Amino acid sequence: MIRGIDHLRDPRLNKGLAFTLEERQALGIQGLLAPLIKTQEEQLNICRISLERYKFDLNKYLYLVELQDTNEKLFYSLISQNVEKYLPIVYTPTVGLACQKFGLVYKRARGLFITINDRGHIYQILKNWPEQDVRAIVFTDGERILGLGDLGAYGMGIPVGKLALYTALAGIKPHQCLPITLDVGTENQTLLEDPLYIGLRQRRVRGKDYDDFVNEFMEACVKRFGANILLQFEDFALANATRLLEKYRDLYCTFNDDIQGTASVAVAGLLATVRITKKKLTEYTYMFLGAGSAATGIANLTCAAMVGDGMQLKEAQSRVYLFDIDGLLSSKRESGLPDHAKQFGKDVEPEKNFEACVAKYKPTCLIGCSTVKGAFNEKILKLMAQNTERPVIFALSNPTSKAECTAQEAYDHTDGKCVFASGSPFPPVKFKDKQYLTGQGNNSYIFPGLALGVIAVRARIIPEIMFLSAARTLANFVSEEDLNLGRIYPPLSDIRKVSYSIAIELCKMAYDKGIATVYPKPQDFKKFIESHIYNLAYHNYLPNFFHYPKPPDIKVKSIEEAHGDT
Repeated sequence: MIRGIDHLRDPRLNKGLAFTLEERQALGIQGLLAPLIKTQEEQLNICRISLERYKFDLNKYLYLVELQDTNEKLFYSLISQNVEKYLPIVYTPTVGLACQKFGLVYKRARGLFITINDRGHIYQILKNWPEQDVRAIVFTDGERILGLGDLGAYGMGIPVGKLALYTALAGIKPHQCLPITLDVGTENQTLLEDPLYIGLRQRRVRGKDYDDFVNEFMEACVKRFGANILLQFEDFALANATRLLEKYRDLYCTFNDDIQGTASVAVAGLLATVRITKKKLTEYTYMFLGAGSAATGIANLTCAAMVGDGMQLKEAQSRVYLFDIDGLLSSKRESGLPDHAKQFGKDVEPEKNFEACVAKYKPTCLIGCSTVKGAFNEKILKLMAQNTERPVIFALSNPTSKAECTAQEAYDHTDGKCVFASGSPFPPVKFKDKQYLTGQGNNSYIFPGLALGVIAVRARIIPEIMFLSAARTLANFVSEEDLNLGRIYPPLSDIRKVSYSIAIELCKMAYDKGIATVYPKPQDFKKFIESHIYNLAYHNYLPNFFHYPKPPDIKVKSIEEAHGDT
């Protein structure tokens, strides 16, 4: 039995000043804390005020990391009570800066670092993780962190952040989550020369050695935590992302959030735009700037949605144009077509000018996955306004500094006609005396709920249809009020409700598809999901049978009244 100061050192057990006098005596921690007892809500208020006094988001991020490392329930309670406010701090865009500065912010081990030098011993390293009941692993090799590129071991901030959202946004129990970085080196010369860098100082290992390493890792995870362990690929570069997903998707309970999660949230946005444009998805012409894993993932799921509306797959693919660093995906271009996107190649003359493509093929939906700031310039946006009455503009690149255009630019240069969404948050847009709250196509609408449903039923695999189902569920949450505000996603304050609804729908689908392994089948899926939710309230360690005198009734000022801006 844990006693004494260990109750304060373990973030899962620590309640700070919320331990009652009875608990302090029984647990052997009386005197180790200041005598005043504060409720969880009082502690949350102190946290809110503390965060407000930091000027920079990175400092707020560091405060929250320290809170997570000392008092888990307080951290998750704080995030879940105001998702809209704190999500940009614990995740994109601030997490990108935190990853770049990871050598400075790294203080305490959270998750596992497994290196290429650990081949042959990965299972033993996984056994070093003290928690037995791990249900979900988010892992990265750090080669393509957000839109920032190769950050090597510094990429650990992403799995940590993703799993924090598993709990804050979907109620998955934090002890069931494990972040992992697979360190195979880095091509980032700046990091290799940086004295603060914490990863292997070597060039990336590629080819067979890399594949064998990843294969051993996948097998070791199943051996250590069971065949139904959820394995989420995160921020792998294009060269590995698609082929590894194709290799493992039918063998393990796995998905790639950059490909499938991004696709799901983007398609949800497209489904919501239909209610504004009054056009079916099958009537849109789509043009993507970028043909990487995110773009092709969105394109494929969009085609699946069109097929669901009665269109043939080939016809659906013909309505989608992709444009990469070598220009429009044309079967006639010298560089050829990338294997992962051959289905979208067009039998047309090559074209390397994106603006010319927009003018010639007249897309009605423009989707940016390029990480090129300002790529949707004034001329291109004006062309989109000429192509259709209500152009759809998705500038999805993260972080904000990499977005193809800002929300304000999209409205200004389309004369307020556009339907806009971005990957990172933008401030409200003012156009012609009206204010618009643009939608953020954030993957966090999708992956926490998906993970909750998959974990609850211990699914064997995650078929693609689940991502389309999640997209439809999310789109159904968008109200007419949201659409009138220019928002094609529900407010982030509703994200827990969205997550639970997605989880319920995916649980039903898992049984219908025969991939669930928890039996008997639940009679009430809502109650079934609720039984898996992490309780954010502090645990009462003792029955309240001790009686102490009531303290004198002294009026206490608010923190703001007592301390002002100090």
